[in-house]
Amino acid sequence: MSNTRTDNGPMLNAYPDSMGANLSDIISVLSKPEFKDTFQSFYILPSIYNTDLDRGFSVIDYGLNKELVASDDLSHLEDLGIDLKLDFILNHASVLSPQFQDLIKNGEKSKYADFFINWNKFWDGYGEMTEGGYIQPDEKYIKDMFFRKPGLPILMVRMPDGKDVPYWNTFYQEVRYLKPDVMDLMDVAEVQYSTAVKLSHIISDAIDAKVAPKDIDFKELSKYKDVIVDYLESNRRYLGQMDLNIKSDLVWEHYDNTLKTLSNYGAKIVRLDAFAYAPKEPGKKNFLNEPDTWDVLEKVKQLADKYNLSLLPEIHASYGEGNYETIASKGYMTYDFFLPGLLIYTLERQSADLLVKWAKELVDKNIRVVNMLGCHDGIPLLDLKGMLPENDIQDLIDTIVGRGGYVKDLHGAKNMYYQVNATYYSALGEDDKKMLLARAIQMFMPGKPQVWYLDLFVGKNDHEAVKRAGEGGHKEINRTNLSMADIEESLKKDVVKKQLELLRLRNTHPAFGFDSNFTANSDGTNLTLGWEKDGHAIKLIANLEDYSFEIKEN
Repeated sequence: MSNTRTDNGPMLNAYPDSMGANLSDIISVLSKPEFKDTFQSFYILPSIYNTDLDRGFSVIDYGLNKELVASDDLSHLEDLGIDLKLDFILNHASVLSPQFQDLIKNGEKSKYADFFINWNKFWDGYGEMTEGGYIQPDEKYIKDMFFRKPGLPILMVRMPDGKDVPYWNTFYQEVRYLKPDVMDLMDVAEVQYSTAVKLSHIISDAIDAKVAPKDIDFKELSKYKDVIVDYLESNRRYLGQMDLNIKSDLVWEHYDNTLKTLSNYGAKIVRLDAFAYAPKEPGKKNFLNEPDTWDVLEKVKQLADKYNLSLLPEIHASYGEGNYETIASKGYMTYDFFLPGLLIYTLERQSADLLVKWAKELVDKNIRVVNMLGCHDGIPLLDLKGMLPENDIQDLIDTIVGRGGYVKDLHGAKNMYYQVNATYYSALGEDDKKMLLARAIQMFMPGKPQVWYLDLFVGKNDHEAVKRAGEGGHKEINRTNLSMADIEESLKKDVVKKQLELLRLRNTHPAFGFDSNFTANSDGTNLTLGWEKDGHAIKLIANLEDYSFEIKEN
């Protein structure tokens, strides 16, 4: 067998602190003999950058996180022959970004005054101003818009002149009020020490109870309310992800600089996170606007081409909508978000007919994908709508939840957004034979296989991590950080060793490749997937009844 790597070899997927304490620890794991020739690429999640929220997806700037990444880590990955896939968060930046902080400090005089989307300027002429200081768009302009959270996607930001200005905020936001100390209150309210102490207790209790300043009951000290509320509002702090104004030249300069930075880090693939939310126009749906989205994507591609970067647009949508096909037709790689749920369906139903049909569609339509089993998010099931009937999707949800997973529904409404949070191993009933067969099928499916670190080490649902994370912490079920001791122990397991063998085979066998000949067939409970190129051939023969398989090569 040749050791020439395929052009679509396996890709590790992890946070920089998922395996050990930092990226240096991961590199030491990848340097072990067991990992030789297993991975061609490494998708490092965006906590590799200077970030604050959402475990990396709220970027302050694209400098490396010094707590997790040493200066020579990336060169060591290059020495191992591993290239990178990195995230570019196209739609938004952190409130703590230098651009937004400059805006807060300087208001309209800021160089970045149009870097973010001033809600009222955007909607001027399309709605009515409210008492709250923001424009409520007319229903005809907003009725078809898709928002990721209840209510209007705005964050009210206090400007230097004391005015509150709404800015577009699609994703997370949090407003924090600082507790003034007694001396602050003596100065602000011009009161004596004993009165300031009383005020301090009232304010502290209210902030702890998450009461908005305007709603604080100052009781007999209410004559000080206005001045203190103004003080609290003027000194509030924000966390969140603020949408970028793609009509700003400075935003495109930022895009260019970011892509150049990622290329310098060794990136070959750049994942475009939330790209479909970036183009916005009154009256359009606010998600995958057409042709706006494709125009933006092409403009980003022109920048990426300068740095020899391949773009991987990230989008969740149902199979029936065909967005995966549209993205591929425009020359981009896309995600195979169908495979994770489809593969569980295949193993549970012990029938590969639908899987074979999907594999042939990928090849026949020349759709180049990154596929996966598990990932940092949940197992996507919305995507299967149109490929599977609704009742079959619900059966999948019930099966995975019955094995300890959690359901995520958009806005708390069922049947709007299917995503189940679970480790893939637990979703398969913690069955080693199913896990190995799932991995084998993934290795033989068309596309570049992405491997979630926790799946490789057969991680189980981490319910304690979910409890520690509190409300909204459901994704922590599949994000357990493994210690070096955990990894050493896992490497003794047969199911882990055999997965590594499959990865090595996929990465080195010359029959695999985007330009290879691929065949797929199913016969009852039997599945055959084959590859051939330049006289080299290999095939997987699987029995879905007992989850056994064999690999044959010439």
